[in-house]
Amino acid sequence: MGYDLGLVSITFRDKTPREILTAMKEAGLKVIEWGSDVHCPPERADEIAKLQGEFGIECCSYGTYFRLGVTDLKELPRYIAAAKILGTDILRLWCGDKDSENYTEEEKQELFRQCKLAAELAEKENVTLCMECHNYTYTNTLQGAKELMMAINSEHFRMYWQPNQFKNFEENLDYAKTISPYTKHIHVFKWRGQKKLSLYEGITEWKAFLECFKGEQSLLLEFMPDNKIETLKIEAKALKEIAK
Repeated sequence: MGYDLGLVSITFRDKTPREILTAMKEAGLKVIEWGSDVHCPPERADEIAKLQGEFGIECCSYGTYFRLGVTDLKELPRYIAAAKILGTDILRLWCGDKDSENYTEEEKQELFRQCKLAAELAEKENVTLCMECHNYTYTNTLQGAKELMMAINSEHFRMYWQPNQFKNFEENLDYAKTISPYTKHIHVFKWRGQKKLSLYEGITEWKAFLECFKGEQSLLLEFMPDNKIETLKIEAKALKEIAK
């Protein structure tokens, strides 16, 4: 097994899907996670799927901005349908709209109820809903993510993993080790607080992170140190070095 290497489209929100796929092709990246906010709202799925075929790049996940516990569950089927058109059975969602420690017990139970309903729909549709490790959601901490995974307890309700730029290496490594059995994809970047750095500055720590995983996930570049699409070739080379 080896990691599939790719890109999160929201890295370049100001670029068109064609511009992004062109840059990916030149950088030797094979898979993409389309964002539903700009590049691929559900109604554009057919158009984007054809464009993928033109460039020979596959969609590994659909990066929705669906928030469990916030967005009406009646909206979820249209995102699932779009994901299938794009050729993926994995959708990225956010769990809630605040940090786990800020939920009351009553709010948590309602959020988990919504998650279980979503997981049941995902099982019925044979897709997997993945929660992003994100601040201001229930998975902001390892404890929150682990509690969520154990409470929902479904093969169709899983996680992404990414380092938290506000935590130290050891904390991020612990999170990676613990959540790896539940992890479908990994967002790759090198930040220090709000400062974006080149991935070349994080090769050693990223190699350590990847020792926690089995090589079955996609490694998806997210954000450039200078926000320029021309930098993708350089960052892709760093990603390939990490994945060796």
